[in-house]
Amino acid sequence: MARAVGHCGLMIACGSRDELIHEHGLAHFIEHGMFKGTKKRNNTQILSRLDAVGGEINAFTAKEETWIHASFLHEHTERAIELIADIALNSTFPMSELEKEKDVIIDEINGYKDSPTDMMFEEMDEHLFPNHPLGRSILGTEESVKSFKHKDVMSFYQRCFISQNMVFSYAGPLKLEQLKVWCEKYLCSAPKVVVQYNRPKFHPFKKKKIVQHKEIHQAHYGWGGLAPSLHEKERHGFILLNNLLGGPAMNNILNLKIREKHGIAYQVDSNYSPFSDTGVFSIYLGTEEHQLEKAIRLIETELKKLREQPLTTRALNGYKTQLKGQLALSQDSGASLMFNNGKSLWVYDRINTMQEVFDVIDGITSHQLCSLSERYLNSAQFFSMAYLPIKD
Repeated sequence: MARAVGHCGLMIACGSRDELIHEHGLAHFIEHGMFKGTKKRNNTQILSRLDAVGGEINAFTAKEETWIHASFLHEHTERAIELIADIALNSTFPMSELEKEKDVIIDEINGYKDSPTDMMFEEMDEHLFPNHPLGRSILGTEESVKSFKHKDVMSFYQRCFISQNMVFSYAGPLKLEQLKVWCEKYLCSAPKVVVQYNRPKFHPFKKKKIVQHKEIHQAHYGWGGLAPSLHEKERHGFILLNNLLGGPAMNNILNLKIREKHGIAYQVDSNYSPFSDTGVFSIYLGTEEHQLEKAIRLIETELKKLREQPLTTRALNGYKTQLKGQLALSQDSGASLMFNNGKSLWVYDRINTMQEVFDVIDGITSHQLCSLSERYLNSAQFFSMAYLPIKD
């Protein structure tokens, strides 16, 4: 018989966009630093606490939040909650360990530089949000990481890791009453101070077309533009629109047209990332340089169709069914359910049932998708970037 598994995580609603100008990369640095020592554990004890019973503990930093999360056998739930609380609330950030971790993070930064795809998305963000925290790399730069002092770490940590910024999420077989007992036991010591902080506004990007020549073998091309925020009702329709255009399924429009029909690209996709006050939409393509112009024309043709030709009822219903199936499968993963519920509770102060989500999807019309396409999927309004191979 399979053993019951649980997943839990603490979301801190503070990420790289909450850094001050001299703190570039500090949220991510703190994510690493939390595992280096607490008031009662050294780094080896932290890493071994769940690993010793076959569980996993990890963390990640995003633009607007940081997560500390764990997966484990059900009988080790209390152990996981206590460990997450210890890491989040009692970290000491020993400088001797942090100095070593700087080299690890610099290696991570250099790894991104070796990936044209990763670098393109980071550079596109810089141009979409110039001189704004949303446009800065989550990892920071080699210079900024080397500059961090213990006082910088503690300033950000004490400003952001407070109860008003935290949501605890759990998915598993544990009864709610017992979960409350352990959360109150281990998480109630989170600082109760109230910090007034308004995230800086951004100025709309200026339309540009940037071409760079690099030591690469194929051409990389990206379009980028703004999209609905987490709080706009249009986000529901845009999720569906992005999914059918270039989402994860192999039968999305761009994949069928560019890869399957014409065979001119291995990777082509679109992405939608909503934030609290805006969103980002992007299209990415990797192909041989001599095929690039043809691929761009084909993509523009598909975008034009979405703007001007409403989907048939049959096609629209098919795309809705696909999206609902993908969402249902994602909820079958305990970890995904835990992350989604935590983020939903923070952003909307509620968690929708799957049927409520399906009802919203079913209410999207083809004319709404045309309107969204006209507003957001016009390549004439996009910022664009190309990486081209250096010619011999």
